[in-house]
Amino acid sequence: MLGKYLSNKKIPWQRRRQLGMVVAGNTPTASFLTKIGKMQSAGCRLCRIAREARGESTDGLADETHGHINSAGCEGMATTVTTAHHSIWRHLYASMHAVQKPKSKLKFVTLDKESNMSTLWRREEFPRICNKEELAEKAQDIEVTIPVKKSQETRYNLDPGSFFVNRFWGRRPDGVAINEALKIVCVLEFKRSTDRDKGFLEVKDAEANEQHKSIIGALKAAAAEWEFGQINFVVSNRGR
Repeated sequence: MLGKYLSNKKIPWQRRRQLGMVVAGNTPTASFLTKIGKMQSAGCRLCRIAREARGESTDGLADETHGHINSAGCEGMATTVTTAHHSIWRHLYASMHAVQKPKSKLKFVTLDKESNMSTLWRREEFPRICNKEELAEKAQDIEVTIPVKKSQETRYNLDPGSFFVNRFWGRRPDGVAINEALKIVCVLEFKRSTDRDKGFLEVKDAEANEQHKSIIGALKAAAAEWEFGQINFVVSNRGR
């Protein structure tokens, strides 16, 4: 498929050239230009600009690679990349819903936008699985085993007692599918990654499972008669 795209003369040469450079690993990023002696630092220029705008230190910048600037880890591209990420997922999610057979009992919820766990439990379907209080109790037991991230420290310090259960209710899966007739719930998660990293599929799959382990674990503990699972969708992004 890649070969057909690159040899298709109906596609503008500039587009084919750009993709060819990505595949070859010679996109003119700071990392590549430093490698060939055209720049002195591989630090991301977009991250530098974003930090300078916030008046923050520019020490310890991530290397400016093609994979970096196409990820939410790039401080200068985070908003754009996140918007693209959500757009791709909403299209995929809506497509799965659209091909359902008329008699299917599977219901895709939150098709219009993501919802956190608190919002989901205000829908009519979810309280029929288990009550909110019991779920919160089971979630608390799991959440306290998950480390507090640096970005969460301020909230934790303000109210350590309620932090963990509030963190649970704020968790936001990309999608949820429910079959009430069969008592099955599937949490859906969408991840993007550069495909140049060895084992990227396994890494992203594990990352997604870790992200929602308190949701799956709490649900299993609170509603043993239901079946809960997680399906992860990992899309590769070409280039280092």
